[in-house]
Amino acid sequence: MSGFKNFLLRGNLIELAVAFIMGGAFATVVTALVDVIMDLVGKVGGVKDFSDYEPKGVSVGAFLTALISFVILAAVVYFFIVTPYTKAKERYFPSAPPGTPEDIKILGEIRDLLAAQQGGTAQGGTTNPGVTGGPGATNPGV
Repeated sequence: MSGFKNFLLRGNLIELAVAFIMGGAFATVVTALVDVIMDLVGKVGGVKDFSDYEPKGVSVGAFLTALISFVILAAVVYFFIVTPYTKAKERYFPSAPPGTPEDIKILGEIRDLLAAQQGGTAQGGTTNPGVTGGPGATNPGV
């Protein structure tokens, strides 16, 4: 029973429930706004109820009402939720500046270790004093 209680009291479940309730209330507001807009469109088009509009027997009014409802809902979500969230996230949680990639760091460490083993410079020098002949040797052929 305590596992079920812990499941119910987890933060994600509570946040999801609040989001679901707010989404339902938000949908009601958007539906009312769509009704107002569609009434205006219907009056301009000379139709009393635009959702019942059927030119030549084709029911396009309900589809256009649903399409306009979707566009309004998407615009409201974008301008009132996504945009402010993105700006707040950038303001309060700035992204870290790009640093040196991990593979380059590891290669630098390997270079430094090899140079230390050979008694050379640890900063990527081109001479290898302990090596005779070969690339970077200071005394080739000895």
